Amino acid sequence: MNFIDIFAGCGGLSEGFKQNPNFNMLAAVEWEKPQVENLRNHLRTNYNLENADEVVIRFDIQRTQELIHGWSNDPEYETHQGLNNLIGNNNIDLIIGGPPCQAYSVAGRIRDENGMRNDYRNFLFESYMQLVRYYQPNLFVFENVPGMLSAKPDGERLVTELIKEEIVNSGYEIVADLKNLALLDLSEYGVPQKRKRIIIVGVKTGFKGNIQNALHEFYTNILPNYQEDARNVFDAISDLPTIVPADEDYYIERKKYSHTFDENILPNHIPRYHNQRDIQIFRTLAEDIENGTMQYNTSQALIELYEQMTGRTSNVHKYHVLRWNLPSNTIPAHLYKDGLRHIHPDSNQARSITVREAARLQTFPDNYHFISSMGDNYKMIGNAVPPYFSAKLAKAISEFIEL
Repeated sequence: MNFIDIFAGCGGLSEGFKQNPNFNMLAAVEWEKPQVENLRNHLRTNYNLENADEVVIRFDIQRTQELIHGWSNDPEYETHQGLNNLIGNNNIDLIIGGPPCQAYSVAGRIRDENGMRNDYRNFLFESYMQLVRYYQPNLFVFENVPGMLSAKPDGERLVTELIKEEIVNSGYEIVADLKNLALLDLSEYGVPQKRKRIIIVGVKTGFKGNIQNALHEFYTNILPNYQEDARNVFDAISDLPTIVPADEDYYIERKKYSHTFDENILPNHIPRYHNQRDIQIFRTLAEDIENGTMQYNTSQALIELYEQMTGRTSNVHKYHVLRWNLPSNTIPAHLYKDGLRHIHPDSNQARSITVREAARLQTFPDNYHFISSMGDNYKMIGNAVPPYFSAKLAKAISEFIEL
């Protein structure tokens, strides 16, 4: 089954489908340069894809006609033959992807003074559906954050209503009860973090006899068959090399470091720089859990510690230490700004998690080497679909097709 990946990011969602012999990726589309460079590198290195630069298209999906038919001499996106020429005579059986989630996320709407109502990303699903209408796949898979269920981009109607309307007008159906059926906790599928996501499967009219019954079977029986016991932080990262504070700060190629590490052992397992104050905070918080004193297990205690150590005030607590015996809290794109809510559970290490640890918690394989800046790497990992889950989703989609 041939598929294309839209809003591909660094390829978390497509990774699970590529691992499945029932699926063949013909193209991936992404507009952010670091994500494109990483996905191309991964496909060349680990899938021996010589034409990765053509298969992974860097372009703005809102320019849909150019994306389909090709463009030339663009100052930002250069020249490309377009999807049609790349796909050739092949049919597209499946389209996967999910528009950027920031416009739908509850956190994003809280931070934005207009509740993200003016954000163009609210309506990128329309560009997604333009490609669905053009290529007419039997199925599409649309992934996004739970906040999508409550977002009202026009200030009046829920975005899910707008999307359903667009989907029906395009000749497809999705399950009627999104909240109770399509909202999944990926920790129930072996992902070592608490990560809730909406997974919408769209079915072309006529592909199944009773589409609603078929979709109900998919969400209640087929996909849940791939659930497994929760994995925890220990399962995910405990075998990685220990990284401890150095005796004093030092420099490598003009970059400042506070912890010792050896990148030759495992790529991307490099710590952020932390000042002595933060190192002490991290050690104190982790020791508090290790010793069982639990002095800082309330939001108020963490807020007070922050004020005491920094001299600044905050209405929300800034810190969270991962627990060895539990799944991680959600790995977010925001991790590129700071790691205070993803502190390593070993007090001896007294640091936030590395890019490789974030990738492990997101279930990226160790052979996926992230080649951009540390900030860009954190961001693309946080935005991705965990490949371990997407592999299970691919298996479930295969079963659904045969239903």
